[in-house]
Amino acid sequence: MRPAIELPTEPSINVKEVYRQRFSPEDEARKDGIWREVGRYLQRFVPVDGKVLDVACDRGQFIRHIRAGEKWATDLRDVASALPPDVQFVRGDSLEISQALPNDYFDLAFISNFLEHLPSTEAVIKQLVETHKVLRRGGRVLILQPNVRLIGGSYWDFIDHQTPLTEKSLVEAGGLAGFETRVVITRFLPYTTKSRLPQDARLVSFYLAFRPAWWLFGRQSLYLGEKTE
Repeated sequence: MRPAIELPTEPSINVKEVYRQRFSPEDEARKDGIWREVGRYLQRFVPVDGKVLDVACDRGQFIRHIRAGEKWATDLRDVASALPPDVQFVRGDSLEISQALPNDYFDLAFISNFLEHLPSTEAVIKQLVETHKVLRRGGRVLILQPNVRLIGGSYWDFIDHQTPLTEKSLVEAGGLAGFETRVVITRFLPYTTKSRLPQDARLVSFYLAFRPAWWLFGRQSLYLGEKTE
């Protein structure tokens, strides 16, 4: 693995401490098992020979569980040691990724449970504009996002949630950033890995295969947009 590229930036809050308190080592192990199955489902959107970027990757739960020709990841924190050796990690502010990553290059960018942490709707649009820049023409952005309309007040249970979004505002933000909407699944996954989604890998696989269950438990939306120009 090539050495991580580091930009001179620091988080405004102690994100590492927030996540340390929120997720125990047991929680992290359980999340990894869940993401193994989620990654298998999302593989249908991921070109197996393509260049894939995981934006605000955290510990790389998505990027480690999909197949791709090139795997890249970026995060504000230095999480390079948590990522597999086949992932090229670039440390930096996600709102400036076009300055640190090759432009017009990636086939797919993935953003999961991140946009709600941005300070404003303007920042959400800027994040999508930056993502648009690093994608090639025909490249796609895949977003997994808590839906405040489905979650209600529990959306604010996490201290670092700042911007409320629904599937409709995702579509609008994507359009303002230059994306053509290709897929919107309003109810996809439960709100968090601590929700009532079965934790056993076989049950997670069954949940993903049984779409009526999404209507009962789905509180996160899935959006797929394409860069057409």
